[in-house]
Amino acid sequence: MRNNEERRTKNESSCGPIAVISFFVLLSSFLPSTAFADIVVFKNGRTLAVKSCTFGDGVATVKLRDGGEGTFPSAIIERVDPDEVPYPEDVTAVPAPAVVPLPLTVAVLSDAVLASRPYANLIATLAAAHQVDARLVHAVIEQESNYEARARSKKGARGLMQLMPDTARQYGVRNSYDPQTNLEAGILHLKDLMSRLELAPALAAYNAGEATVKRFGGLPPYPETQTYVRNILSRLGRQPSN
Repeated sequence: MRNNEERRTKNESSCGPIAVISFFVLLSSFLPSTAFADIVVFKNGRTLAVKSCTFGDGVATVKLRDGGEGTFPSAIIERVDPDEVPYPEDVTAVPAPAVVPLPLTVAVLSDAVLASRPYANLIATLAAAHQVDARLVHAVIEQESNYEARARSKKGARGLMQLMPDTARQYGVRNSYDPQTNLEAGILHLKDLMSRLELAPALAAYNAGEATVKRFGGLPPYPETQTYVRNILSRLGRQPSN
């Protein structure tokens, strides 16, 4: 009897790991596809999150997360580190639904109002240096953090322009609560998005991610993002295209 009990106990324990592995394999088939990336660290301290980085003939070739490739002289790269933060794989684009009309309840920002806002001089200086409309920067800040330099969202976005950790790394920001570095990175990120997208989808990408905007072919059908875009544009006296 004892031998039978020991044999049964041994068989049950040997099946445990297999059952657990099978469960996670089955579970993974229902989860969104994710992947890990590389962090390219440049000798000037800047970083760039990419899908992959390969070297050859003195040139580094990177595959960007949102598609496309870029090349750099390998001599300017310090090292390539693995990125421990997973990101969603590309998904097939689907048609964008019609934007739900929302009432405009935000007043247009005047020059007098902007001059009285916190960090007005710093914003004006950085916006001019990077050729981005200071009024747009103010509108984004007001929507993102309402000028609270220590603001932090539930998702981990930080500072005046609510930089996500990945965005902060991309622009070499060590302290997202520092107003100057936060503002400069946020302005550069906004400028980068506007170099590829029209203003409304660029703002949507700032809020929900560029991959999401590409997935839906424009403004995603998220009430939060649509309200976000409409409020910022209304501060600029503009209307989003439906």
